[in-house]
Amino acid sequence: MAFYGVLLASMPAAEPFCFEIVDRENGWPVPLVELRTTHEATFCSDNFGLVAISAPELFDREVYFHVQSHGYEVKPDGFGYRGVRVRPTAGGRHRLEVDRSMVAKRLGRLTGAGRYAEAMALGQAPPLAETGVFGCDSVQLVRHRGRLLWFWGDTTLPHYPLGIFHMTGASTPLRPLDRFEPPVALDFQYFRDAEQSVRAVATFPGPGPTWLGGLFSLPAADGTDRLVASYAKIRNFLEEYESGLCVWDDVKEAFAVEKVMWRAGETPKPSMPLGHPFLWKDDGGREWLLYGDPFPVLRMPATFSAWQTPATWERFPAAAAPQAADGSGPVEPHRGSVVWNPHRQRWITVFTQMNGKPSTVGELWYAESASPLGPWGPAVKIVTHQNYTFYNPRIHAELVPDGASFIVFEGTYTAEFADRPRPTPRYNYNQILYRLDLDDPALKPAMQ
Repeated sequence: MAFYGVLLASMPAAEPFCFEIVDRENGWPVPLVELRTTHEATFCSDNFGLVAISAPELFDREVYFHVQSHGYEVKPDGFGYRGVRVRPTAGGRHRLEVDRSMVAKRLGRLTGAGRYAEAMALGQAPPLAETGVFGCDSVQLVRHRGRLLWFWGDTTLPHYPLGIFHMTGASTPLRPLDRFEPPVALDFQYFRDAEQSVRAVATFPGPGPTWLGGLFSLPAADGTDRLVASYAKIRNFLEEYESGLCVWDDVKEAFAVEKVMWRAGETPKPSMPLGHPFLWKDDGGREWLLYGDPFPVLRMPATFSAWQTPATWERFPAAAAPQAADGSGPVEPHRGSVVWNPHRQRWITVFTQMNGKPSTVGELWYAESASPLGPWGPAVKIVTHQNYTFYNPRIHAELVPDGASFIVFEGTYTAEFADRPRPTPRYNYNQILYRLDLDDPALKPAMQ
């Protein structure tokens, strides 16, 4: 054993072999591309589109790598295999071009650990430091008092399988991105405790997680803006047993319960202001705050006092599901968001399809309308997944320049609700950002 230890100590580690994975069309790095060998060693590209290969058994011999990625691919061979033969060498490099098979372009992962891990293994300096967050559920984003505030649901941390279940949050400047090509690097300033650990921001009474929705910053009678949200307390995995309203405390940087609206056993259950709300003026010039997920079903005057007064809330039926532009029938929405788009001069939506194919809750669609109340025109699929979930997409109109000919949106990438997929290391249960060019010819069927 002593000889074996001396032998290992005398063997220098080989310099990694680099896969550089790019979109053939534009040369952009492609994150979330998996490479798998014939003995099931699996590697995944980071936000730089890089993979560092250091497994010694792969060096100095021809190796076949299966190539798999949601919405990106290489051509199949005569046996139907999609992959590439490469001879890895210490310090070597291979540029792998993949073809995008979906409309939207993947910009990269916004949350979680190791966003630039492969680049670091290859000796590159990361653009951002690690945050201490390993994973987090769906985002809520709101402009409030000169900053953007970001909030996420259940959050995974390094130290234990159970993480934070009462929302986490962060702030950024109003325009935190100056480029909309990969590698994406969005610097979140997380709300932290005295030990500088990421902390909860919605710790409300009662067992189980706290989930927030419907965040918006509304003018109050005293001239200040108040950040408001609805909340739900959860038990038994997905069972809601209490819901109500909460308000952000700008001093404590945390939410506090404003009003309990409903508890389990009470009937009827009231309509709650959920989803990603937005402002809209009716034909009479009156401004409303619309709530829906994705399509509006609730409105109220756009003031803090109206939000506090459920008697001012008005519920109405959601718009009908859009028809698929390819003629395959209606596209049943799961969740999504609606925004006004100055470039298109139309209301637009991006939403996840319920019971889609090939992924049950992972196919994203785009549609347009002259009114946020519908009807919605033909829908075009823009993102697809192979037996993986991508839910709760949110269009980030706040991030892009005024009048931009593209939008960006993010959603939650997770193995939950799919058919027993192998979770993608580092990426699973995190937020991924996409770009959609609105002048892409593939969207023309939606522009009626």
